[in-house]
Amino acid sequence: MIAHAPDEPARHGAPPVPTTEIAPAPVVTPWADRLRHAAIILLAAAIALATLAALGEISAIAAGTVFVCVAAAALVPWRLHDAANKRDDVPGTSPVETPVVRAIVAGMPDPAVLLDRAGRVLHLNAAAAQLAPALRVRELAQFALRNPEIVIALREAIATAEPRRVSYLDHAPIERWLELIIVPVQVPTTFGGTDQCMLMTFHDLTPLRRVEEMRADFVANASHELRTPLAALSGFIDTLQGPARDDARARERFLGIMQAQATRMARLIDDLLSLSRVELSAHVRPDVQIDLAPLIRQVADGLEPLAKERQVAIEIAMPEAPAVIAGDREELLRVFENLIENALKYGASGGRVAVAVAAAASSDGGTEYRVAVRDFGPGIAPEHLPRLTERFYRVDVGDSRSQGGTGLGLSLVKHIVNRHRGRLLIESVPKKGATFTVCFPPVKP
Repeated sequence: MIAHAPDEPARHGAPPVPTTEIAPAPVVTPWADRLRHAAIILLAAAIALATLAALGEISAIAAGTVFVCVAAAALVPWRLHDAANKRDDVPGTSPVETPVVRAIVAGMPDPAVLLDRAGRVLHLNAAAAQLAPALRVRELAQFALRNPEIVIALREAIATAEPRRVSYLDHAPIERWLELIIVPVQVPTTFGGTDQCMLMTFHDLTPLRRVEEMRADFVANASHELRTPLAALSGFIDTLQGPARDDARARERFLGIMQAQATRMARLIDDLLSLSRVELSAHVRPDVQIDLAPLIRQVADGLEPLAKERQVAIEIAMPEAPAVIAGDREELLRVFENLIENALKYGASGGRVAVAVAAAASSDGGTEYRVAVRDFGPGIAPEHLPRLTERFYRVDVGDSRSQGGTGLGLSLVKHIVNRHRGRLLIESVPKKGATFTVCFPPVKP
């Protein structure tokens, strides 16, 4: 393509393309701006002085001198007043009160409050406003935060200009542990100096406290569960070495009890190790395709001696099509073994245990496989249902221990089901039995 010169007419009779030169934008100086604002005053003064000079009231030199004085009076005060506005009279020009600082405080994930040197609120984010609704901008923070520990820490931080950290318990609207950190912040001022502000941030320690409490409860429960069989074993060993050394009948009975206690300890340790392994791999979803039907039949066959001992019949209902999920074979065996064994032990009075596998619609509109284990025993009281999956929780401690339970079975089931991205549902009506249902998503094609 060949470009035409600006002054060369276009071919084929077309009119020439006009060209427009872009003039540089005029630079507006402060003096030009002031002159524009004082134009009316200067024009009126010029007309009045010119009229007086034309009438001979004053000389032309005197009129020019007066005009210069009027022009100076009109321009110089505007300049001084403008500078004063920039420094003192315009609100929000302090660097710490700019929108940038406000946006930074608002963007902090934790509740945050920025105070001036006197403890007045300059900025606060939405999380801080929700935590302490009484906080108001340009008001003292200690009037809104009435906790004595917070007030003391704030006063010390303002007086010493040193960081302060305090933990306290907040009771409203819900009970939670919070940590307040107060950090002095040096900010620049308009005239090039520095001013001191205080940045308050609140951190929610409730999850950490709960984890610590759970850990302490877990250690206490585990040590208690191990101490009981250990004490029994130690007592029987002392008896067999002493008074019952030559008593064959007592020795036979004590050895049977010792074997049961040792089995209980071994099962407890095995459950603890299994629970630890599942928790460590909770973020890794199993990807091996497993058919549920053969797995459940294998568990039922393995528990058949226990069912005959308790005089309970195991009824199994399977779908015609394979029920294939992505799972870990050993962990799924542990789930079904725990559920069916619990039904045989605690629901034996019903005479039968029903295990059913079926495809059903899930809450998200898809499909899922549900394995329901139902017993027809005494059932479970409603107040116990929410806590059944807690570690070492038992509805009846004595009955559970006599049955050889560790208190970890349902907790292990819940963690394994969660790792498989499934759900555990528990339904029970007193005197009508209980139903434990595990729901698994199918394998995606």
